[in-house]
Amino acid sequence: MKTKTIFIIIFTALFTIFLMSNRDSVEFSFIFFKQDISKLLVVGIFTFIGFILGYWAGRPRTVISTYDNKFDDAVSTDRKNTLSDEDKDYIS
Repeated sequence: MKTKTIFIIIFTALFTIFLMSNRDSVEFSFIFFKQDISKLLVVGIFTFIGFILGYWAGRPRTVISTYDNKFDDAVSTDRKNTLSDEDKDYIS
């Protein structure tokens, strides 16, 4: 097994043990009301939201650049695709 796979298995097992040890119900005070909710549910929901926000913040962005289009237009197509006679002799 790879190290990454072992790390993921260990992390998942520890996280599951953590969630299962916090199953008791606790009174949470929201903005306008109080509610008895399981700590398991609250920790699980906020962990899921944290993973989603972490992925969203850390994903690679697609950058659209107009520089590439301007550069391609500036260089003529016949100049890009042809070789000089010296280059052809060197390659062959």
